[in-house]
Amino acid sequence: MSGSDVELNHRAMAMLKAVAAGRAQMSVSCEPDLFVDGFACCDQMTAHALAHGGYIRAAAEKAVGRVPAELTEAGRAALDISLAA
Repeated sequence: MSGSDVELNHRAMAMLKAVAAGRAQMSVSCEPDLFVDGFACCDQMTAHALAHGGYIRAAAEKAVGRVPAELTEAGRAALDISLAA
């Protein structure tokens, strides 16, 4: 899935903002789950789409379990565009 296939709706943008603020963790797996403030995100389909679309990634790829989530360049660009609008 390319980044252009991901709908960056309000929920997706809120997830990106949580990742940017350092409030998110993700599981290291082929279908990475997102956790915000220690709680499982309510929309794992969007979390998976953001990860597979290249907007977010695990900060430590070789780890097991939950690790901090971080924005990719595409994720930062998406936030920059939304803040400029």
